[in-house]
Amino acid sequence: MRYIIAIIQPDRLDEVLQILEEKEIHLVTVTNVLGRGRQKGISEVYRGHKEGGRLLKKVKLEIAVNDEYVQVTIDAITQGARTNHIGDGKIFVLDLKECFRIRTGEIGKIAIG
Repeated sequence: MRYIIAIIQPDRLDEVLQILEEKEIHLVTVTNVLGRGRQKGISEVYRGHKEGGRLLKKVKLEIAVNDEYVQVTIDAITQGARTNHIGDGKIFVLDLKECFRIRTGEIGKIAIG
């Protein structure tokens, strides 16, 4: 089992969710977040003074999948989020030690769905 975290551009969310749906990956948590990467935010000029280090609006996707869906999930996110411009985002894949479904008490791969 793996826990996939993706940070993407907000305007790419609908495309990513559509592709995930087509790949039968339905269980997704989405959060609006702020952050910056190598581009270090957007430099703006305000009243003649350059301000840097702004935090950019991003979207964080969190998806728990069984091992056979890891590459499918990564490919779907990449396909939907890629614009070939700086700031497209990142995908992190973590080992998921355990998963519990609260309603049924199921544990492990079955609980992920």
